[in-house]
Amino acid sequence: MTVQTITATPATNSVVAMRFGETDATSLTRVSLIHVPQRIQVYLRFGDPVRITRLDPMRHIAVFLPGAIFCRVRWQANEYGTVSWQLTVMQGCTQRDAVQRIAGVVPGARLLLHAIGKPAVRMVLPLIDAIEAQGIDPTTVSLAYWRMLNNRLAARLAIPVYSAERHGAWLARRGLR
Repeated sequence: MTVQTITATPATNSVVAMRFGETDATSLTRVSLIHVPQRIQVYLRFGDPVRITRLDPMRHIAVFLPGAIFCRVRWQANEYGTVSWQLTVMQGCTQRDAVQRIAGVVPGARLLLHAIGKPAVRMVLPLIDAIEAQGIDPTTVSLAYWRMLNNRLAARLAIPVYSAERHGAWLARRGLR
């Protein structure tokens, strides 16, 4: 195995460094993924990782830039069937941002949606499919929609569908900033 040592000099101004595409390795969000047949599966439902590192045939690490939106699904079973099922939509952060500690996500991420249990996950997966069926990339969906979805799931209220009109309004608002 070849080990590569990289020496980097810190930028004098981190804002200038981020603007020109220079990112510090500590500001990247690393997500652990695993697949053990019939036991556990942790995979990305959507997201655009900068890099995926294969540790062995069962384990991978996906690396995301700050601000990237991604969805991780975790499914675990034993000899009697499904034990746990979780779907989490997160946003990668920098070291200066307030983050939530999430197992398998280093250093942490901003939690937008957290669905726990088979019924909740089964409600969210078709919504993501509907967003993709409209030709909308789920990584560009409004952060407020993911948060609202999380609150509606927790309160067990009706869940609105993400429409192309809502997405257009979100993109126009984001363009005004």
